[in-house]
Amino acid sequence: MPPLADAEITAALETLPGWSRAGDEIVKTFACESFAAAIAFVVRVGFLAERADHHPDIDVRWRNVRIALSTHSEHGLTNRDLDLAAEIEQLGG
Repeated sequence: MPPLADAEITAALETLPGWSRAGDEIVKTFACESFAAAIAFVVRVGFLAERADHHPDIDVRWRNVRIALSTHSEHGLTNRDLDLAAEIEQLGG
């Protein structure tokens, strides 16, 4: 799966509230109600990622969870990143 063009990424980000581009990644920080809620969110993201066989970088800071997606094997962003971001979005935070 080849990397997406800049215009494709920009258009897709318009449909993913709160997600932004940071170089070859798309990122979003989710604010959860508590540390326990943040960890539960990470577990739910983990199940989605495992099912998709596409694994994000996840950073937990107290009740905030930062998700970063990139297709490292393609050295950029692909539809796999956008699809997983959309699924994560459905989880809330």
